[in-house]
Amino acid sequence: MVDIVIVGSVAFDTVETPFGSVKEALGGSATYASLAASFFSKPGIVAVVGNDFNNHNVFHTNNICTKGLKTVEGRTFRWSGYYEYDMNQAHTIQTEENVFKDFLPDIPEEYKNARYVFLGNIGPELQLHVLKQMNNPIAIMDVMNYWIERTRDRLFDVMKKCNILLMNDSEARELFKTTNLITAGQKALKIGLQAVVIKKGEHGVLLFTKDRVFSLPGYPCENLKDPTGAGDSFAGAFTGYLSKNGINEESLRKAVVYGSAVASFNVEDFSFNNLKRITINDIENRYKEFRNLMTF
Repeated sequence: MVDIVIVGSVAFDTVETPFGSVKEALGGSATYASLAASFFSKPGIVAVVGNDFNNHNVFHTNNICTKGLKTVEGRTFRWSGYYEYDMNQAHTIQTEENVFKDFLPDIPEEYKNARYVFLGNIGPELQLHVLKQMNNPIAIMDVMNYWIERTRDRLFDVMKKCNILLMNDSEARELFKTTNLITAGQKALKIGLQAVVIKKGEHGVLLFTKDRVFSLPGYPCENLKDPTGAGDSFAGAFTGYLSKNGINEESLRKAVVYGSAVASFNVEDFSFNNLKRITINDIENRYKEFRNLMTF
């Protein structure tokens, strides 16, 4: 039995930043989120890969169930891009959807009673398809500019069936048609969500709950190398922590801090290299550093 179902992409990324580059490194929203969640709970991944994929051991060694990871004929999803000195902005060179283009999430029987589900970077129709297969989970959804621009109204249908919405600052402004992030968060809550999280990259995170706003500063990283996967690492750790502690004001705030701590480790190396090195003790120590940042 898994604690969390994580639905999204598994990909090979080619990335260049001012601090180096990698070619066809393992990535994708489901990869980063499941690895981050595994520090706190047992995730089950739902994604599709081609028959060129032979990296299953990455998941198995981190206690991630792969019964929902489907292999089909063809090539695995690929993305290539670069970052300049503004590391908050990714520039896409090429996207090859490959087998991901026809991805239809099939939830294994063993996953259907999982208490939590994270809906990563898939379209709203597929997010709804996942929810229909599960038995009333606590649903945490992510959005992307791509889907906001193409299927904005359908995203609101998904939100009405979810508990928590995660988005970055540009997505929040575009989705709710406002320049003000506070306004965006309040508009999202009116849909019926229990909580809304707006990620601001190096500038931190805003958490909105009923009548309350929590603001966490960004962690002052000195060794920033590659921001790819930071948002998904945040989401995985955030969901993983909640799956063990429930949803209330205190646990939501702590989940934001743990998510930010794991994401801050992720950006300190390419791909998920740093997530393979760290332990839960490292995460706890960074959690304490965040507490010190906010004490005055």
